[in-house]
Amino acid sequence: MGTVSDSESKIKLDQFLKWQNLVQTGGEAKLRIQGGEVLVNGVVETRRGRKLVSGDEVTLGGRRYRVEL
Repeated sequence: MGTVSDSESKIKLDQFLKWQNLVQTGGEAKLRIQGGEVLVNGVVETRRGRKLVSGDEVTLGGRRYRVEL
């Protein structure tokens, strides 16, 4: 029986923002996250290492993005 490892089923918030082209650099992701501009599931998230899983919702600039890994 195969299992999915944690690293395959999760992505860090800053990596998600870059992957979705919502920010240009890791530095920009860090500033926007720490500046309180990013919400995860409707709550301000200031930890750029926050692990996201499929089904989570990220909001930036008033737009929502669903995490699908």
